[in-house]
Amino acid sequence: MSVRQRVMGLNGDEAVAWAVKQCDVDFVSAYPITPQTIIVEKFSEFVANGEVETEFVPVESEHSALSACIGAAALGARAFTATAANGLALMWEIVYIASSLRLPIVMAVVNRALSGPINIHCDHSDSMGCRDASWIQIYTENAQEAYDTVIQAFRIGEHSDVQLPVMVTLDGFLISHTLQNVKILPDEVVKDFVGVRKPVEVEIPGRGRIPLILDPENPLTFGPLDLYDYYFEHKVQQHEAIEKARPVIKQINEEYYKISGRKYGDGFVETYGLEDAETAIIVLGSTAGTVRYVAKELRRKGYKVGMLRLRTFRPFPYRELVEALRHVKAVGVMDRSGAYGAYGGPVYIETKAAFYDEDEKPKILNYIYGLGGRDTPPTMIRKAYEELLEVSRTGKIEKKMKFLGVR
Repeated sequence: MSVRQRVMGLNGDEAVAWAVKQCDVDFVSAYPITPQTIIVEKFSEFVANGEVETEFVPVESEHSALSACIGAAALGARAFTATAANGLALMWEIVYIASSLRLPIVMAVVNRALSGPINIHCDHSDSMGCRDASWIQIYTENAQEAYDTVIQAFRIGEHSDVQLPVMVTLDGFLISHTLQNVKILPDEVVKDFVGVRKPVEVEIPGRGRIPLILDPENPLTFGPLDLYDYYFEHKVQQHEAIEKARPVIKQINEEYYKISGRKYGDGFVETYGLEDAETAIIVLGSTAGTVRYVAKELRRKGYKVGMLRLRTFRPFPYRELVEALRHVKAVGVMDRSGAYGAYGGPVYIETKAAFYDEDEKPKILNYIYGLGGRDTPPTMIRKAYEELLEVSRTGKIEKKMKFLGVR
């Protein structure tokens, strides 16, 4: 049963800061970068006002921010940071180290185009570049979901079966800087939901089971040289951990629903109108709101269209996606990142792979859209649906990859 909540006018960045404030985080380190800066600015106000007991460490770069979080998380602390675009690129080396050391750091990524040319507006090229870094990746649609997902992320990453970092993304400016009504749970309810981080234990010959943290009384080595004799096995363990995250993500989505009254599909995908749909669009992030609006409009006119919003990109929900779309005749996959030299965008390629072994599958088109913050109005989505309806009628695709809205 959900609890009484207060409604606040917050932008997406502020909503993330409020979630971190309520999650009893021990350590935050960050470096400002547009359009993420508001998150750590707002959180620093909570620290300065004595509203949290968090150690807040401003550093000289994003590389250092995530490095500091690794040190804190290795000591057993609950750690958080935030970044965007070129800041995430500067973290590149450390992103892989965080997951390799199995540290459940939560990082908000405010999606922004990677330079160059210099651009501060939204696309997904930054987080998509990290899609194989062994981080769980969750894409949010609005400020409310950004708040809810950060809270869930600590539970997911710290679960004993997972022990991996979690990336929560929100579209730059479209979510990060737009004022929205956000329902905020009571502090004590969130604190009880996330609990206290409990490091897993490991078996050490001659010493028994000890917590997997840096401790002078029980010395361990984090990040040792790991050559061909063990490296492969450790990478397989990361693969197994992210696969074990699948039921955990679903379980925590349901548990969160019980306290908040909000859940996001099954935790992996959220659908609209797919029961009898002949065509559908797959989309990530804030554009889902526009796609849903157009789909509702077209359904009122008698067109059998639907949509599927991917919430979790890593682990990729290939089973859920196939089950939801196997009966559809034509699917358009919207990618807000480029496909330079590839067969299509990242979401398109994953979708094609998911359907490869299926006997029953739709025709699948790829729409690259919104790069560098290019607007994606309803008229553009209607055009995509019209093309998909024609493909569903004729069964023919003239061009598999299209650039939606380019001059």
